[in-house]
Amino acid sequence: MTQARHGTATPRPSLWSRAGDWFLNILAVGGVICIVLVICAFAFNITLIMFKTGSMAPAIPTGSLAVVKEVSADSVAVGDVVTVDREGELPVTHRVVTTNALPDSGATYLELKGDANEYADQGLYEVTEVRKVLWSVPGLARVIVYFSNPYVLGGITLAMAALVVGVFWPRREDDTVTDESVVDDDLEVGPR
Repeated sequence: MTQARHGTATPRPSLWSRAGDWFLNILAVGGVICIVLVICAFAFNITLIMFKTGSMAPAIPTGSLAVVKEVSADSVAVGDVVTVDREGELPVTHRVVTTNALPDSGATYLELKGDANEYADQGLYEVTEVRKVLWSVPGLARVIVYFSNPYVLGGITLAMAALVVGVFWPRREDDTVTDESVVDDDLEVGPR
């Protein structure tokens, strides 16, 4: 005499539940990528700058976001695009026209010119360190400025909180589901 086990298969999660799970997984991977990028930025002195003017157009148009790395001024070459800090003014990001390193003082004189400008900047910049543009993405600065708006950030926060609550909210158990370990003693299986 053999006894049969009664139980039902666990119900399949709904399409919305699976979509929410996938979305949360994608967000988790994005979070890990952000953490790695922040660590790399600190380790390698890499920052972001946004272009508010068109002085570097067409190579780097207004609204571009650039990744820059802090380097020694004597390591830059003619043709590099660098950001130079100016006392009492906003930094300037232009292309290097000439460079003249002064080994005695450790400083370097740079002549810069914006690609869209007719003439080079007035005067030379005496610097020891600059931020060299590694690469840029046109239009990305506008996206970052949009997402920096407190109302947009608040809306995103509320939407993510609702998604987390929706995915992890306890589901109602179906009353017809039985424990798989329950055995019906009255049921006989086999030939009679």
